[in-house]
Amino acid sequence: MRNLVLLGGGYGNMRILLRILPNLPEHIHITLIDRVPYHCLKTEYYALAAGTISDQHIRVPFPEHPRLSYVFGEVQKIDLHHEVVHLQDGTCIPYDDLVIGLGCEDKYHGVPGADIFTYSIQTIDKARETYQKLSNLPPHSIVGVVGAGLSGVELASELVESRPDLHVKLFDRGTRILSMFPERLSHYVEQWFHSHGVELIRQSNITKVEEHTLYNHDEAIHCDAIVWTAGIQPNRVVRELDVEKDGQGRVILTPRHHIPNIENVYVVGDCASLPHAPSAQLAEGQAEQIAQVLQKRWKDEEPPSEFPPIKLKGILGSLGKKHGFGLVADRPLTGRVPRLLKSGVLWMYKYHNGY
Repeated sequence: MRNLVLLGGGYGNMRILLRILPNLPEHIHITLIDRVPYHCLKTEYYALAAGTISDQHIRVPFPEHPRLSYVFGEVQKIDLHHEVVHLQDGTCIPYDDLVIGLGCEDKYHGVPGADIFTYSIQTIDKARETYQKLSNLPPHSIVGVVGAGLSGVELASELVESRPDLHVKLFDRGTRILSMFPERLSHYVEQWFHSHGVELIRQSNITKVEEHTLYNHDEAIHCDAIVWTAGIQPNRVVRELDVEKDGQGRVILTPRHHIPNIENVYVVGDCASLPHAPSAQLAEGQAEQIAQVLQKRWKDEEPPSEFPPIKLKGILGSLGKKHGFGLVADRPLTGRVPRLLKSGVLWMYKYHNGY
């Protein structure tokens, strides 16, 4: 029996399971390792932290199959030489094929105290912790959100609708927020924040964080809670792998998505060096191609030497429950339509994914 081990139950590995389980060869067994016993909709962690959706809303059951088993625990180390995955509790799991989909962690850019005195939405546990903190704040408390990318914008907008009694300060390094979007969309979001009382602090430079205090250009600003959404980096286990990486610490791969000279180890999602910014959509597109390579190799057939570029359909963001923004087929969208589209995409993913 050949053992395929999937590290992480995120979007990439869920798509791999969706593609290979219906016709899984008799000689293949799959082991999926994850911290929690369900797939989590990470794109919605901001809403969990803000308190506008329940924990159950972002959990999807893992699929079932007679030759699919689960191990729940924390990955400690990957031994590429001996083809073994070590877990924190001392368990060792050997593999014949391995797909690393361990996701990302917050990147603190060397800012002293940021890793100690800020809250996070990078894992479901951390999003729950952030929810507890934010929901228990007394009226008129100040919440600092560091980083005005997609996560920071969605968190700030959801929080100001959930707790209009709070004062939300959104810090961004740039001259305009959401710099990856057209200026028209940035302006729309900035106007929405202005009308909803979110204080936007542009061209910020967070130099230090202490308990209840954030330093912008070394100027102390009191905050009752600080949430960090200012960048990501690959999971620690991947950062410690002795393989070639790009400038962001992501693993450089062959066109077939495996580590060069290690044909049975693939990397999917946030830890993979790809030409687009990490996203659930990108991980799923990459997973489609990895599934094809695995299926070919299991049949002793030659996989495609290369694949067409992964095409992204667009990006959608929410501003609370009724407004949104996005780029679909390079067309900017603002208002209720992109918010409805995002809700529809989420509904389709949860209830029509075929698991």
